[in-house]
Amino acid sequence: MNTYIYLSIFTAFFVSYLIRVLPLTLIRKPIKNRFIRSFLYYVPYITLAVMTFPAIIEATQSPVAGIIALIVGILLSYFGLGLFPVACACCAVVFIAEFFL
Repeated sequence: MNTYIYLSIFTAFFVSYLIRVLPLTLIRKPIKNRFIRSFLYYVPYITLAVMTFPAIIEATQSPVAGIIALIVGILLSYFGLGLFPVACACCAVVFIAEFFL
C-alpha cells in the first residue's frame, strides 16, 4: 500500500516537473510564430474558464440560479465593472434567484 502511494506521489512530481522544465530546455530562442504566441498567451485564461465554468453552475442549489448569475456576471464585466463588484452582484443574484426558484 505505501509503495503505491509513494509511486503516485513520485509520478505526479515527475510529470509536473517535466511540464515546467521541458519548455525551458527545448526552446532557447524567442518564439516568433504568431499562432503559437497567441495560443500560449490565451492558455491560462482558457484553463481558468474550463475549471471555473462547471463550478459556477454546480455550486448553487439550482443550476438555473448559476446560469442567471453567469449571465449577469458576463454583462457586468462587459460594461467595465471590476472583479469585486461583479462577484458581489453574482452572489446577490444567486441568493435572490434561489429564493424565488
